Amino acid sequence: MSKAVKRIAAALERIAPPPAKAPDFAANSAFVWEVEPDKLRPVPKVSHVGIGLLHGIDRARDILLQNTHQFARGHGANNVLLWGARGMGKSSLVKAVHAAADTLGTLKLIEIHREDLPSIGRLLGHLRGADARFLLFCDDLSFEHDDAHYKSLKAVLDGGIEGRPENVVIYATSNRRHLMPRDMIDNERSSAINPGEAVEEKVSLSDRFGLWLGFHPCSQDQYLAMIHCYCAHYQLEISDEDLRAEAIEWQQTRGSRSGRVAWQYVQDLAGRRGQTLS
Repeated sequence: MSKAVKRIAAALERIAPPPAKAPDFAANSAFVWEVEPDKLRPVPKVSHVGIGLLHGIDRARDILLQNTHQFARGHGANNVLLWGARGMGKSSLVKAVHAAADTLGTLKLIEIHREDLPSIGRLLGHLRGADARFLLFCDDLSFEHDDAHYKSLKAVLDGGIEGRPENVVIYATSNRRHLMPRDMIDNERSSAINPGEAVEEKVSLSDRFGLWLGFHPCSQDQYLAMIHCYCAHYQLEISDEDLRAEAIEWQQTRGSRSGRVAWQYVQDLAGRRGQTLS
């Protein structure tokens, strides 16, 4: 190797960012994966509600909690796709289940943003062999036209040569069951020589999650039950008649009913009474 090449190599080594160091996983229960440079940023306090406050999603709650308990104990567990209606508690359930299942302090929640999925292999390199178990959480997952990020996730779900680390499981939320726009599926089917094969790679991404948990719009009774539960928990005093009238008017002005709309009403109610929800 010539001297000039050695000098260039040395200069590049000096300006290159050092490889990310694994954090002290025992110090925090949650982290956010960040890139440029790669690092796991600790989250001292996770924003979550207690699992007992999540109503109207009982079946999904029980299945996800059981899967998470199995994983935390080192037993078999599946990757999970939580899909369906907006505002029905998909991401809230993931965070609540993590808090409920982390009885030994060794179950860590790591959030990775969709745009950072190409770096997921590097992240797994930091987690593989660590003395903890990790819920890798990707919120609001979906893919648009010409978006190749899904290939990175698919490779991890498939396992690749190394396989997904046994101490990592992936939980993702999405408004779409197949993680891609319906018009994209239809367009590719209509223009392809073999319509089935044209979209197989993208549609089959969802199939690589062992569990699918569907979330559907809530009924008015479920919506009101959510609000009653919040009011009881936070000791917000209001008559049943006034609560029903206000809550129905609140959801009508937003054009939808969901757990998120119920929580927004309760926040407003607490504010009007000079209370803070914590």
